[in-house]
Amino acid sequence: MRRAMNIVPTPGVRVLLAVLPFVLIAFLYVFGSAERRAANPDDKLLPPVSEMAATITRMATEPDKRTGTIVLWADTAASLQRLGLGLGIATITGLTLGLALGVLPLVGAGLGTLIAVISMVPPMALLPILFIVFGLGEVSKVVLIVIGITPVIVRDLALRTQQIPIEQFIKAQTLGASTWQATLRVALPQVMPRLIDCLRLALGPAFLFLISAEAIAAENGLGYRIFLVRRYLAMDVIIPYVAWITLLAYIFDFVLARIGQWAFPWAYVGERR
Repeated sequence: MRRAMNIVPTPGVRVLLAVLPFVLIAFLYVFGSAERRAANPDDKLLPPVSEMAATITRMATEPDKRTGTIVLWADTAASLQRLGLGLGIATITGLTLGLALGVLPLVGAGLGTLIAVISMVPPMALLPILFIVFGLGEVSKVVLIVIGITPVIVRDLALRTQQIPIEQFIKAQTLGASTWQATLRVALPQVMPRLIDCLRLALGPAFLFLISAEAIAAENGLGYRIFLVRRYLAMDVIIPYVAWITLLAYIFDFVLARIGQWAFPWAYVGERR
């Protein structure tokens, strides 16, 4: 008897299965929107797709009367700048500390417990403190992203480094490698694929921290816009913005996955698709 776990879809079937849930969600939304508008022509909870398309097209093509900027792209640029800085700092810090904790027993003994404790602190609970310390400007928003995802990256990379067979480090030292050389030539190449996976997993939390910080104190950004128009129940803006944020996150995840497969193909040998 053929088991379900051994059934692998063909490329065509795979595409169909991937598209089908989105089609179903779109159908349910259109049906629900039509039903609510039929019952109440002034309903704002589920605006028609045509209404959302008209609103987001206007926001993506027409300058704002107050600021003169094209709102959608200005918000996107502001948010991506904050996100990029936060992810960049978290990546460098996480990689450095993760390798240090995994390779150097003294560092692991001294900082391992501290990192573990910090990773358990809810980042959102620190947001008021960050606003007090760093003010309401850009720094506090970037720092929230860094604090939110760096400890997890550090712990994950440290564990991955510690999983490298000790024999590899012994052989490197036998051949005359220093600690620095062993870290760069033995540990780093094997940790890099995991770093990319960590970044992919951190995209969701990073966007969460970004939107949360922008919602509380910002003058532009995707999160700022969503919480600005919520007082008017402007679902024709909120839903497209949420969809846009989701699309951006998916694009970043897709790009990171392809970078990993291109740069480190050996790490994906035998992986089930």
